[in-house]
Amino acid sequence: MLDALEAFTVVVVGLMVGVEFSVAFVINRILDALPEDSGQLGRSHGGRMLGAVMPVWYIASLALVAVWAVAGWRHPGAGLVVTAGGLLVLSVVMSVLLLVPINDRGRTWTPENRPADWKEQMNRWERYHYVRVAVIVAAFALLAAALA
Repeated sequence: MLDALEAFTVVVVGLMVGVEFSVAFVINRILDALPEDSGQLGRSHGGRMLGAVMPVWYIASLALVAVWAVAGWRHPGAGLVVTAGGLLVLSVVMSVLLLVPINDRGRTWTPENRPADWKEQMNRWERYHYVRVAVIVAAFALLAAALA
């Protein structure tokens, strides 16, 4: 049963990392290359869509890692799992304190109501997002190592 939990957790966290990596290094580059206001409209839509899904995914990932840490406490790799859990906690804290406030504003923007500094706010969000991606990639790597 623990093996199934471990595998399921790595898949769930790995998919989350893939989505966030894709946003950082693929989707945002595509949106930036779109003409006129299309990129900003795409970011607003993405903020609404992913803003609804990702909090659940982050919390579910953290819960799965916590269950793994408790269930596998006496097994090899438990320290790696606990450390990965700590990194996921950090990613949630970063999200709530740094990224969500910007995302909450940005998802309501249209070309008619966006603030003059909207690009600077999006650039700030991207910088924070790069750090968050690095944190969750590290958590994923630790979980994968714990399986070995």
